[in-house]
Amino acid sequence: MVELLKIEWMKLKNYTAFKVLAIFFGLGVIVTNYVVYIINREVVQQVPAAGMVSFTPPYSFAMTWHTTSYASGCILLLPAMLLAILITNEFGFKTHRQNIIDGLTRQQFIGIKIMLALIFALVSTVLVFFTALVFGWSSGTSFSFAGIANVGYFFLKAITYNLFAVLIAVLIKRTGFAIGLLFIYMGAENFISQLLWGLSIYLKREKSTDLGNIGDYLPLNAVDGLLEFPDNAVKSMSKAIMPQDITWLVWVLAAAYLALFYFWATKKFVKSDL
Repeated sequence: MVELLKIEWMKLKNYTAFKVLAIFFGLGVIVTNYVVYIINREVVQQVPAAGMVSFTPPYSFAMTWHTTSYASGCILLLPAMLLAILITNEFGFKTHRQNIIDGLTRQQFIGIKIMLALIFALVSTVLVFFTALVFGWSSGTSFSFAGIANVGYFFLKAITYNLFAVLIAVLIKRTGFAIGLLFIYMGAENFISQLLWGLSIYLKREKSTDLGNIGDYLPLNAVDGLLEFPDNAVKSMSKAIMPQDITWLVWVLAAAYLALFYFWATKKFVKSDL
């Protein structure tokens, strides 16, 4: 496996798209959180009504792990898109076929791509961890690991998005189409999830039927549902009309979809024609 990773690194280290997207993602994590930090400091905390309700700064150590993980999750499309490009390029230039002719098994080839997905998710999570740490220190609050589980949820979200990108790349095999499908699917699922969220509220209010947020039961929104918008006063006051959080069901669905992406991508590559 180490030798295979060295081969992958040789492909990546001089690849312009890898450098550009990696830089964009790294800067994106920092800039996104800085923007949230500035908006909170210069706008939210200056609103007169802000002092009338209990308010915890989003980057205090009581909240920084959650806030940073949630905000950074908005740009996880970038490493997913990079994976899709890398894998579809293998199909486009027929290097996947050459690798197998040179001695790699199909399982090894797809296995190393899945390992890349894992490594990308791990590196992203480490970046988010240190970003949360820096913003927490800048808040002047006492150090705490309260809410650190949200960094774990970020990792789960990252690996889910990455494996979904691997699946799309294996199914479509063409770079442009694969990236287009990634954008279209994510946009469509988010739109449908919002409709289902509205339906969930309607069912609870009008039919006294609380099924939880149905939008969180979709493939990518399941893991999104584990990393929710950070708690605040407005969110707390609105919980009375919102559907309940059926966390155990969202966990089960998130794990099931992750397994589905893994086994589907692996089986598709192993069984399909080269």
